[in-house]
Amino acid sequence: MATAKKSAVRNGFKTSEYIVYPAHGVGQIVSIEEQEIAGLKLDLFVIVFEKDKMTLRVPTAKAETVGMRKLADGDTVDKALEIIKGRARVKRTMWSRRAQEYEAKINSGDLIAISEVVRDLHRASSQPEQSYSERQLYEAALDRMAREISAVNRTTETEAIRKIEDSLNKSPRRVAARGDAADEAEDDEDEAEAA
Repeated sequence: MATAKKSAVRNGFKTSEYIVYPAHGVGQIVSIEEQEIAGLKLDLFVIVFEKDKMTLRVPTAKAETVGMRKLADGDTVDKALEIIKGRARVKRTMWSRRAQEYEAKINSGDLIAISEVVRDLHRASSQPEQSYSERQLYEAALDRMAREISAVNRTTETEAIRKIEDSLNKSPRRVAARGDAADEAEDDEDEAEAA
C-alpha cells in the first residue's frame, strides 16, 4: 500500500478545513493523500476527529455520497439556536421508536435536525428526571451541536454549550416554569404602549 501525500482542493473541500461527517460530527481535513489499494489508486481525505482521537480516510469521490459537508453558515446556526427555544414536540409513540428517530437525526449530521433533538430531550431542573437512554441521546445531540457551533464561531465547546443552554433557558415554557413570565408580560406591555 503506497501512500503519497497531496495537498489541494478536491470536490470543494480543502486541507485544514473543518467539515461535518454525519456519523462522527465535526472533523478537520488534515491532508488529501493518494493510496494504492488492490491495484487501484484512490484519492482520500484524511479527517481527524480530535475529541474522539480518531482518524478517518474517506475516498474523495465518496464524500458527497456519505453526506460529508462544510460547516453550517451563521444563519443556520442562528436558526438552530432559535429552534431550541421552541416548545418540545414529542410524539406519542413508544420510546424505542422515538429513540430510533432521535438517533437517526443525530447521525444525519444536519444541524437543524440535531437542534430538534436537543430541544425535545432537554429537561429543566424543575422537570422530571430523564431515563438513562434519554440522557445519552440528549448528551450526544448537545455534543454534536456544540462542536459545530464552536467550529463555526471559532470559540471553545464550553462557550458553545453555554450559548445553547442560554437559548434553551429562553424557551417560553421554561421561562414560565421559573416564574419570569409575568416580568416578560410587563415588558411586552411597556413595548406595546411605546409603539
